Amino acid sequence: MFPGLYDDRVTSDLLPQIGAEQPERGDAARNRRLLLDAAALLVAERGVDAVTMDAVACRAGVGKGTVFRRFGNRAGLMLALLDHSERELQQAFMFGPPPLGPGADPVDRLTAYGHARLALVEVQGDVMRAAENTPESRFSAPARAVSLTHIARLLHEAGVDGDHQLLAMSLTATLDATLVLHETRDLGIPVARIEQAWTELVRLITR
Repeated sequence: MFPGLYDDRVTSDLLPQIGAEQPERGDAARNRRLLLDAAALLVAERGVDAVTMDAVACRAGVGKGTVFRRFGNRAGLMLALLDHSERELQQAFMFGPPPLGPGADPVDRLTAYGHARLALVEVQGDVMRAAENTPESRFSAPARAVSLTHIARLLHEAGVDGDHQLLAMSLTATLDATLVLHETRDLGIPVARIEQAWTELVRLITR
């Protein structure tokens, strides 16, 4: 079972799990934002394959060594971009308005979470897929643990019987960026249809 899953303080404890680094100095934080903004622009303009350490350095107007020192390698850069998106999603489901945020029925919140995750995949799917394809992070990233804990907690609140941890993992698998991109790009399945399938799956599990 996830530590602290049913603790009332869980929502305030989840967010810091992403990224265990110490708080950055103001100049370091600005440099990090500059590099991530440059990488995000490259993704938007030319696709994720265009995001190389050289290209990010050139777009940001810094030396390539600066990018390597900050992120280590390309996989680290992809994870940093993903981390930013995950933080925004976490803020929404922990502190934002219902139905995604607190105050709504747990089933409605779980449905809204899946829709929000699918919207994230649709917008930043290539970055998510690149990050997911790094063996060291695919299943052990802190961001994944936060989402799994959130889903498991909602299942508990909805009165679902069974192993909430494994159920959360199974549900999350249907929102995997690689799978969703395959469904939309290779199979031509509209995102709206995938959203409806998620809604039906949630209703089946929680009825």
